[in-house]
Amino acid sequence: MKLVEPIIAFQSELQQIRRDLHAHPELCYEEQRTSDVVAAKLEEWGIPVVRGLGQTGLVGIIKHGSSGRAIGLRADMDALPMQELNTFPHASRHPGKMHACGHDGHMAMLLGAAHHLASHRNFDGTVYLVFQPAEEGGAGARRMIEDGLFERFPMDAIYGMHNWPGAAAGTLSVRAGPMMASSNEFHVTVKGKGAHAAQPHKGTDPIMIAVQIAQAWQTIISRSKSPLDTAVLSLTQIHAGSATNVIPDEARMVGTVRTFTTPVLDMIEQRMRLLAENIAAGFDAEVDFVFKRNYPPLVNHARETAFAVEVMQAVVGPDRVDADVEPTMGAEDFAFFLQKKPGCYIFIGNGDGEHRDGGHGLGPCVLHNGSYDFNDGLLPIGASFWVHLAETALPLS
Repeated sequence: MKLVEPIIAFQSELQQIRRDLHAHPELCYEEQRTSDVVAAKLEEWGIPVVRGLGQTGLVGIIKHGSSGRAIGLRADMDALPMQELNTFPHASRHPGKMHACGHDGHMAMLLGAAHHLASHRNFDGTVYLVFQPAEEGGAGARRMIEDGLFERFPMDAIYGMHNWPGAAAGTLSVRAGPMMASSNEFHVTVKGKGAHAAQPHKGTDPIMIAVQIAQAWQTIISRSKSPLDTAVLSLTQIHAGSATNVIPDEARMVGTVRTFTTPVLDMIEQRMRLLAENIAAGFDAEVDFVFKRNYPPLVNHARETAFAVEVMQAVVGPDRVDADVEPTMGAEDFAFFLQKKPGCYIFIGNGDGEHRDGGHGLGPCVLHNGSYDFNDGLLPIGASFWVHLAETALPLS
């Protein structure tokens, strides 16, 4: 590996920062202490900071030389509303809140790069350090854009990185084009007519109608789209009724739809609505259909992805880089940035959990699990990648 030596020497401090952030998780748009810690570190290292983008987001600015070129490097900051099962010393001190997705590590890696870039300035241009709030369902990237991120901090491209459990620790992976799916949710209420369960003919049973709709929806995936177009339609909740002898008035269905392209998503939403309304009408019932588009597909730009691959190979070696990683149906609001600017989003392998300290939970070390913990061995690798990326993108003349 071609790691940056001063960053290796700085690893213990980065680990302390990471574990402090892990112990004090904050949910989306509540990241006040988190942003305070990040801003204080940046300012301590002589990096100007602009706060308040996307409510609790911030941008650090490192300039050197006379070039007008600029890139953005992004880390997310928020935690998840879930209980941590780990009991090691840096476990969450806030019940019901946990850094179970590694955003604490993402911030620490970017801070490591910031410290080195600010102290060495071996580049010509501007590096914008984008610390984003509310990735976990709050669309913090979109809020930062709406607050003028790209107008106030004009950049040629933006890059992001996420740890990936199950991939060998320190490996890097990416793909051009769609890499993560869109995230969408539906809330559908079937409105029937309640009756005594012993006299079903006197009512309109919304539960049976909901079952018919749910079964019909699955034919959208198997019969309405091309087999080559990937999509997921998962019904995850059905709520209805309160007694064994009562047919309820309503049945509510909730779930998610994931796609890699907007046209496929458009088709699925249209077909879901059409099937729900017409099946309900066939049983003399009505439907309240709500379809919410949360995050668009994450689509990496070809040129920036090819550039990132070159840097990845230079840092960890070609044998530890996967430039055609399998896409995932998970979602990420970095997609909003990529809709506005060229850029690329990569994965860094987090291993299988052997790195965890004693006192970790009995569950697997996977994202959104109460036994998860970020692998601190990645800190110098991720930080070195950011430094090499910035110095290569903004070379001294």
